Amino acid sequence: MSESYVTRLCAWAPGVENPGEWDEWAQGRRSISSDAKGPGIAFTDSLFRRRLSQISRMTIQVIHDLLPPEDAAKIFFLSLRGELARQYQINKMLIEEKALMPAAFSLSVFNAPAALASIALGLRGGYSAIYPAGRDPFAAGLAAAEAALLCGAEREIAFVYADEQPPPEYGCFSGECLSPAAYALVLSREAAQPSVPLSALKAAGDDPLAFLRRLLLCGKMHVAS
Repeated sequence: MSESYVTRLCAWAPGVENPGEWDEWAQGRRSISSDAKGPGIAFTDSLFRRRLSQISRMTIQVIHDLLPPEDAAKIFFLSLRGELARQYQINKMLIEEKALMPAAFSLSVFNAPAALASIALGLRGGYSAIYPAGRDPFAAGLAAAEAALLCGAEREIAFVYADEQPPPEYGCFSGECLSPAAYALVLSREAAQPSVPLSALKAAGDDPLAFLRRLLLCGKMHVAS
């Protein structure tokens, strides 16, 4: 059976930004902050980034750190909540004002973070936005990306996960929500140095942050600076 490998990792979350802090987080000595802070992404145009959400900023940051400009790697973007804060504001606007601003809608669609990253970074490889259903959505999304790698012509693909802090109005569901975070990793059909076989990282009922913690604790992979 064919194997795929994680060969590079980049990550960003509020309060956990550099490689040392991510190692501390994996060991349980640091926590991700539950706020709506996003990375500064100073490498983008100021007018472009002015209206970006936390999830879009995080997605752009980790893809920027993972891939060189104008890279041709295919991106598989996975999120369990998507542009949740924007969707909430849109629903509120529809209820209260019976109207909707086209600009607000265009930035609220599920594929917006991946599309904005492609625009900001001039990426040429295209992307797929994955919203898996079922009891094990993260595993299903990861399997879809791996299947595309093993069955396609690409030697490497970029797998990107991101979820933002839910609006305070969703506080009653906070116990069921993951902390805001994003990470991007290279999946390859060829082992490299360093690399970790993807099969060694999978677990039933996984969530995105449990997978990331397992990857960091294996001792072979660290967040790239």
